[in-house]
Amino acid sequence: MSASEQITILIPDPDEMMFVTGPSDANLERIEREFEVKMVSRGAELRISGSPAAVARVGELVGAMRTISERDEPLRKPALERLIGEAKDAPIGTPEHLRELVATTVRGKRIAAQSPNQRAYVESIKKHDLVFGIGPAGTGKTFLAAAMGVAALRDRKVSRLILTRPAVEAGERLGFLPGDIEEKIDPYLRPLYDALYEFMPMERFLRARERNEIEIAPLAFLRGRTLNEAFIILDEAQNTTTAQMKMFLTRLGFGSQAVVNGDITQIDLEKGQQSGLIAAREILRDVQGIGFVDFDEKDVVRHELVQRIVRAYDRFEKRQM
Repeated sequence: MSASEQITILIPDPDEMMFVTGPSDANLERIEREFEVKMVSRGAELRISGSPAAVARVGELVGAMRTISERDEPLRKPALERLIGEAKDAPIGTPEHLRELVATTVRGKRIAAQSPNQRAYVESIKKHDLVFGIGPAGTGKTFLAAAMGVAALRDRKVSRLILTRPAVEAGERLGFLPGDIEEKIDPYLRPLYDALYEFMPMERFLRARERNEIEIAPLAFLRGRTLNEAFIILDEAQNTTTAQMKMFLTRLGFGSQAVVNGDITQIDLEKGQQSGLIAAREILRDVQGIGFVDFDEKDVVRHELVQRIVRAYDRFEKRQM
């Protein structure tokens, strides 16, 4: 029979205890599942029992949660998942990447990097005129890039914010869809609208569109243009061809910066076509002034099941190789 240990953590402040336990003890239940421990809160006491190693890690995890509470920041579920992941992998303290505020949504929610890779991504955008974010869906690539782009526009670091992606897979075959051109492309640009709506009130967004401060368009619409003083986000870049990627990268003008995001495990190109994102990573890896950030399933900030799904698909695909 394995050894068992119990520790008791005193948390006199009821609000801080609620912060740690979560509504209806939801945080405790999540931690119990992950570390196979038992957690019970009684008054000012939080009791943790289980194997000595698990109890020690959960004790450190609770300490990190309490430090965030002291900063009067909400412990959103993605942040808890990051703390749990780091508690499993290494001794934690309070992760530095949770300290710095990236943006605030229109609903007042404070947005901070939720993992070391997200923090590296934000820092890379601050330092480089061209950044590639490569990794699975749900890792915050588009969301954080939109936050940084809106901030750059608001602070007058750029005069335009341009968001683009290949429409209808890589070939942009819009003619097969019903409606006028705007109706044809709208479904494929909707994720970009959704990201912007998090950081701009609708009235502000519509005014910016009218003044051409914000442009959301399919990648093909950028051909032949030079984009000066702009913050440009290319989303779903895995579905560009090599020629399309080169076209996009050579649009960059004076005073501009670009963020290129994509997931190389979800390429929709026709068989035989090389992804422009994969080619760009190989061609530009050693070019000075370009940042590359690779995300993995640990950076997924959606429902906890998404991490497991991504991990399961990775295992399956490796077995097929």
